Amino acid sequence: MPEGDTVHQAARRLHSALAGEVLTRSDLRVPKFATADLTGRTVLDVTPRGKHLLTRIEGGLTLHSHLRMDGSWRVFAPGERWNGGPGHQIRAILGNTHRTAVGYRLPVLELLRTADEHKAVGHLGPDLLGPDWDPDRALQNLLRDPGRSIGEALLDQRNLAGIGNVYKSELCFLARVTPWLPVGELPEGLPARLVAAAKRVLEANRDRPARITTGRRDQRLYVYGRAPRPCLRCGTGIRSADQGDGSRDRITYWCPTCQSGPTP
Repeated sequence: MPEGDTVHQAARRLHSALAGEVLTRSDLRVPKFATADLTGRTVLDVTPRGKHLLTRIEGGLTLHSHLRMDGSWRVFAPGERWNGGPGHQIRAILGNTHRTAVGYRLPVLELLRTADEHKAVGHLGPDLLGPDWDPDRALQNLLRDPGRSIGEALLDQRNLAGIGNVYKSELCFLARVTPWLPVGELPEGLPARLVAAAKRVLEANRDRPARITTGRRDQRLYVYGRAPRPCLRCGTGIRSADQGDGSRDRITYWCPTCQSGPTP
């Protein structure tokens, strides 16, 4: 599930493959931009912003993409077989003489002026892994709506950018509160500690191929995806329930013994 750490890794791979190189192949397979031809232009950089990717291209253009649940960018060498999925799932191809980047199942793909990037990402809060990180601003954003559940507040990219459903569940476990506890009912000092923990766990995983929040490689996560197996801390069965829009994307996990607060 792509979250801030995964997106930063994708940006690093794309930047290494494309930046400074002239595009010899360009194919955007979305109706609005299907006729756009970027060949002959140099890729300047690939920058992550929260869960968004900004591929900046010579001539003042930016290719904006978002991975959401199962999108991915794959990089291939000349002659290497593409293996990110069936061909009909390809949404973008950017290639040079050394590498080809292929975007699969990208739910968001748009070509815009670099000067207009704010229209795509200007709403985002401080990026946990970005140069704009500001813990005080992130904390103020979280506290802005005291009646909102902490799980929903952490997921809101306008508060702080980079947390998805995995880290939301894990952070609430580390804080020993359920994701349904209203922000205004968090113990004193806990919101600031949550912001600091979010920064710490994402930074710890930004270079790892698989996320680890437990410090153990045999059991990498405390609660996410572990229902109904026993809690690693107390042995109680982990539980799961929907939190949010009713989609599978928002299934949350918690330990009913280790975490205090309301539950469904």
